[in-house]
Amino acid sequence: MVIKILVSDKIADEGIKILEEEGYEVKRGWDIPKPDLPKIIGEYEVLIVRSATKVKGELLENAKNLKVIGRAGEGLDNVDFERAKQLGITLVNTPHVSYISVAELAIGHMIALARNIVQCTNSLREGKWEKEKLMGTELSGKTLGVIGCGFIGKDVERLALALGMKVIVVEECVYDRFVPLADMLPQADFITLHVPLMPKTRHLISAKEFNLMKTGVRIIDCSRGGVIDQEALYQALMSGKVGGAALDVFEEEPPKDRKLFALSNVIATPHMGAQTFEAQHRASIQIANNVIDALDKLKL
Repeated sequence: MVIKILVSDKIADEGIKILEEEGYEVKRGWDIPKPDLPKIIGEYEVLIVRSATKVKGELLENAKNLKVIGRAGEGLDNVDFERAKQLGITLVNTPHVSYISVAELAIGHMIALARNIVQCTNSLREGKWEKEKLMGTELSGKTLGVIGCGFIGKDVERLALALGMKVIVVEECVYDRFVPLADMLPQADFITLHVPLMPKTRHLISAKEFNLMKTGVRIIDCSRGGVIDQEALYQALMSGKVGGAALDVFEEEPPKDRKLFALSNVIATPHMGAQTFEAQHRASIQIANNVIDALDKLKL
């Protein structure tokens, strides 16, 4: 029996080549419309996704032959993990392959917020020269609150310390250097989030938390859409409580509610945290090898 693998979100060619060299039949299916996937998923033993394919509901229920789901990325929030386990499907992902890329984007967003880089670019494109209006602030000497102490949060901390910032880390674990969220919020000039989306982190930052922050604080979110309550963020930006926000993730992707983008103190990227050639290369190779290992363990 030839194992059939559907890759429904694009991964680097190196990963495809590894799977094909193992003798598997690999379908490059990233151009297949997502609503059509439930109609064909029954043909495959393996499904490899990134974040665009939602492995839930009808897609999962129709996957009658599926043995392995491979997520080329860190989180599994686009996969119904519990239902997949009930169906006897093995899940593998690629933790830690993109932490450098995400951390660098968070720092890039922070610098862009501090120095109004996007606003300056837009102003120059309009033929303006607004040096005084777009005055920035230094990062050196400022306090950065880092929510989440995984690989990404730790790398953001390392980079921020190199910039001369004071760093306060928030995490629900029992290390002395971590502080409770409510203790950090009033101290931070910048806050960056690096936690997965799960029930306890949904709307982790909402109206209550914004009220505890310094007036003029700047927020960076390169974690998962839904960790910040977007409506509460909009209100905090409108009131001036939050001085600026840099967002790579949204509660709905692509976002249909675009009112945040109408604000001049909001900059954004379309979930680009892991979108570097290096991270995608690593994720592609690792997910291919992880899928092979899973199939070997299942003796398929």
